Amino acid sequence: MNRRHDPPQVGSVRRFSKAERWAHRATAVLMGVCVLTAAALYLPLFAQLIGRRALVVTVHEWSGIALPIPVLAALGSRAFRADLGLLNRFGSHDRRWIVAVLRRDGRPGSRPAHKFNAGQKLYAAWAAGATLIMLGTGLMMWWTQLVPLEWRTAATFIHDWLALTLGIVLAGHIGMAMADPEARRGMRTGWVGRAWAEREHPLWQPAPRPRPDRPDRRAGRREVR
Repeated sequence: MNRRHDPPQVGSVRRFSKAERWAHRATAVLMGVCVLTAAALYLPLFAQLIGRRALVVTVHEWSGIALPIPVLAALGSRAFRADLGLLNRFGSHDRRWIVAVLRRDGRPGSRPAHKFNAGQKLYAAWAAGATLIMLGTGLMMWWTQLVPLEWRTAATFIHDWLALTLGIVLAGHIGMAMADPEARRGMRTGWVGRAWAEREHPLWQPAPRPRPDRPDRRAGRREVR
């Protein structure tokens, strides 16, 4: 067992369930395949290096169709559904968080956040909407007999430009994750430090990690005597 990935026994709180972490990983892999294959299709340098355009197109199409599957599968998890409810709830503290970010106010307490801050909520909503639009326009481009030529032309335009925007936003998301090791640990192991949770998400009150039950040997010895 690799103890490097084990969270500390004391001072850790549960942030993500196993279903949530696997849904995130599977979605990240599929999204990465979509982005890389799109680059191989639209950028001449990558197209020449990789070649085999027909294979790249097939991989791109099927990875795009499979993109919603991890989220749909994770809906069976109660923790996942609860977090979706939190992501879909926007309160006054979220507006204060956005104002503080825009003003670059980094004072303690200036950016109140629950389990997810306003930036994470906006990103989740935007990514979900963009994924659905990309899936719809991609299907129009794949099955050309479904819609008229005018619709396919519009779908191609939207698909291409939204893909570029999605790539930029994903790069920003990855960059912010790389700058926060504790957030990455939470997604990797499911646990984060309580100090980090209180600093970054002060309105969130997660349950502490239970300590393992240990028998009181001294009490047992006294009973034997």
